[in-house]
Amino acid sequence: MKKYFMSLLAALMILSLAACGDSNSPSSVPNESQTSGSKTPNAEGTRDITDSAGRQVTIPDTVKSIVCVNVGALRYTCYMKAQDLVVGVEDGEQKATLARLYNYVNFDEFSKLPVIGTNGEHYPETIIQANPDVIIMTASSNDDADALQQKTNIPVVVVPGSDTTMDNGAYKTIQIMGEVYGKEDRANELIAYMDSVKAELDSRTANISEADKPTVYVGGVSYKGAHGFEGTEANYGPLAIIHARNLADETGQTGAFNIDPEKVLAWDPDYIFVDFNGMDLIKEDYAKNPDYYSSLAAVKEGRVYSQISFRSSAANLETALADAYYAAAVIYPEQFKDIDPVEKAGEIFETFLGTNPYNDLKEAGYEFRAVTIGE
Repeated sequence: MKKYFMSLLAALMILSLAACGDSNSPSSVPNESQTSGSKTPNAEGTRDITDSAGRQVTIPDTVKSIVCVNVGALRYTCYMKAQDLVVGVEDGEQKATLARLYNYVNFDEFSKLPVIGTNGEHYPETIIQANPDVIIMTASSNDDADALQQKTNIPVVVVPGSDTTMDNGAYKTIQIMGEVYGKEDRANELIAYMDSVKAELDSRTANISEADKPTVYVGGVSYKGAHGFEGTEANYGPLAIIHARNLADETGQTGAFNIDPEKVLAWDPDYIFVDFNGMDLIKEDYAKNPDYYSSLAAVKEGRVYSQISFRSSAANLETALADAYYAAAVIYPEQFKDIDPVEKAGEIFETFLGTNPYNDLKEAGYEFRAVTIGE
């Protein structure tokens, strides 16, 4: 009997040791987070969003730091009043410029930040050192966003950005940023303001018959650099949203392009607007060919006006909207007799930028005014 109990005890001890050493035992199998340290979509403190490229991206519940890559991401971040989250900038933001007002009003802070890339080139190692919670990237291929995310192990959220006035891309960018930054109230505020601008401009201009609209030409339009009088644009944003009769729209072209100056002479537009970025080239051409310009009725009769350049590394929405109100006040004086374009510009700048740099623009020579070509 004693021998039986000793054998039973020995067998139980062997089974116990085998269980402790069993590699398939639940207690001995590390979970995924223990082996890799990686986040899962349902990890505590994270949430999933869908970006404009249709990618599902896992980001922190509270985003406390970001970097912005590609054209327009930082601009719209500033519109969202989220510039305090930025921990690195592209090299183009290291010089203050009135051509991009979001940069001009935030330059003191941006100039202190590390450079994390150029326009179109990213520096993964520097981004890792800046250690943002999220990278915001304007529209690119999924491969670009996925590649940067893999190189940095930092979530990349793609937004569409915009190179015109209030298109769907502008709205979608604001909506996604509101979700990422936890600033839905700010996103709703901006969207409501944009809708109010659309409604006001429509109510004043949409029902004007084509026969009653004066013809308009815009010269000196910037695209991929400065252009002279021949540089123009079909569907030019500030004119499109006030339903102006932009003669470039009648060419069948799309976007910005160079037109034959003789075509403009044949049109002989009622009003001419010139982009300040092209003014030096226009003056040079005037010195060589003054007879051409003096043949245009708008030039002879003083109906040439300014447009503050709104395109620098894509469209600056606040400047484009200010340009639209000024153009509307010129083209439709009766419909806009109660609107002061300078005051309206101040309102727009305050809404998008939190401050009004119009006087700085004016001191630098960029203001809403009649223009004498050649002077």
